[in-house]
Amino acid sequence: MNAAAVPPSTNAPLKVLLADDEGLVRSGFKMLLDSEDDITVVGEATNGAEAVERARATRPHVVLMDIRMPKLDGIQATTQIAETRGLEQVRVLILTTYDTDEYVFDALQAGASGFLLKDAGPAELLHAIRVVAAGDALLAPRITRRLIGQFTAQRTATRAAEDRLAVLTQREREVLALVGQGLSNNEIGAELFLSPATARTHVSHAMAKLGARDRAQLVVIAYQTGLVSPHTA
Repeated sequence: MNAAAVPPSTNAPLKVLLADDEGLVRSGFKMLLDSEDDITVVGEATNGAEAVERARATRPHVVLMDIRMPKLDGIQATTQIAETRGLEQVRVLILTTYDTDEYVFDALQAGASGFLLKDAGPAELLHAIRVVAAGDALLAPRITRRLIGQFTAQRTATRAAEDRLAVLTQREREVLALVGQGLSNNEIGAELFLSPATARTHVSHAMAKLGARDRAQLVVIAYQTGLVSPHTA
């Protein structure tokens, strides 16, 4: 878990910023989120530029970000949020449609912590926000890994994989490969006969050495470097 992403107090509600150009979508999300005791909506944005401005003003834990918006799209907005000093703890959860969005990989590279299908149900949305806010980042159902793999497969061959992974120990490589397959710290520990705390330490070391913002970017790196392929995930 990335401790920097954890809300400052367990008693404080998770602050969520809604960024979507469709008013009905924002209203539906706001109604759902405000009904939860541990979540509060701190702002709304109708385009990517507004999302960046509101993120600076409200410092949310999570931005629920649509990809296709006017003025500045969700990927550009995510990039700006990720690169803005003082917003290091802000996590971006991208809203996407699996069949049409080819931008998910770019969004993860830009600094998004994961993505959610637009037709997700209320329980899935609430779970996704809490997972991302906790720093566990990328949602890892098989459909997610297949999608990431689909858009990274053709890029893998051009990467200097060994050079990039040279900073890792062999154990850290093994852990990275399992993160790429969507395993939790508990599952990684069981697979490698480690305690969950030790697995979490290896994950943290890999993130630091590879300059990854969170687990989502570790998944991308695992695909980029060929440690994981769509066939093994």
